[in-house]
Amino acid sequence: MKYRKLGKTGLDVSVIGVGTWQFGGEWGRQYQQAEVDAILDKAAEQGINLIDTAECYGDHTSEGLIGDYLWRRDRGRWIVATKFGHHFHGFMDRTWNSSVGGVQEQLERSLRSLKVEAIDLYQFHSGSDEDFRQPALWEMLERQKQLGKIKHLGISIASKGGPVQAQEASRMGAEVLQVVYNRLERRAEQDFFPHAQAARFGILARVPLASGFLSGKYAGFKSFPANDARSTFDQAKFHQWVGEVEGIKKSELPAGVAMSQWALAWCLKNPIVSSVIPGSKDVTQMEANARAAELDLG
Repeated sequence: MKYRKLGKTGLDVSVIGVGTWQFGGEWGRQYQQAEVDAILDKAAEQGINLIDTAECYGDHTSEGLIGDYLWRRDRGRWIVATKFGHHFHGFMDRTWNSSVGGVQEQLERSLRSLKVEAIDLYQFHSGSDEDFRQPALWEMLERQKQLGKIKHLGISIASKGGPVQAQEASRMGAEVLQVVYNRLERRAEQDFFPHAQAARFGILARVPLASGFLSGKYAGFKSFPANDARSTFDQAKFHQWVGEVEGIKKSELPAGVAMSQWALAWCLKNPIVSSVIPGSKDVTQMEANARAAELDLG
């Protein structure tokens, strides 16, 4: 495994992290504790030290599974990142709650669910610019940092979000940006990376496999099952991606290299990216993702 500084936080994060939306039950199946334990054990075995989750991956469900794991393992080896702002009601059903009291309640519940005394990285979760521009909210979060409940603040920018939150992140006390970035979606290079570089932010690249399409296994894609979150996404875009991926296979993918590993390594070619956080549905995928750190694409 290789490691990079997470911007000016000073944290050394593995270049491959663990994304955990799937643990919340919205990616076609429900996860049991033993399955989560096995995936995270494999991640640790491969040298991975970053877990990214959220309050609304289930109703703190993902956090709870991770917390039960951390409680029985070595908490000290892990950098734990979670998010705030949403209240989960059911499958792909959330309401936004960024009031000072609401977020403080979410923080306390996340601490209990994760079974930790402090959250290493606490991230504003894909909210609007209006919700972001709440001085009282960020003042409360700064107080929580002083109390030792949060170590660092970040912003997970919505997939269709503009550059405002990146531009104003420093003023709110944030040090990390989480953005959508992959070979098929490169808007972050223009909208977010310049601000991150100027402010010395860490960058976490989410959806680095383009919802699985950059695994190269969706040539016959028709649709996702109804209990998979991806069934609610833009299906026309997914069908377009199938053709783009086939073109990339022919023109960019080195011979003998698994496409999913290449796609993760492609993101890491940009030195501003501290870590990619793909989801892994099982131990085999976790191990394959970790091996992307070994690829040098120049």
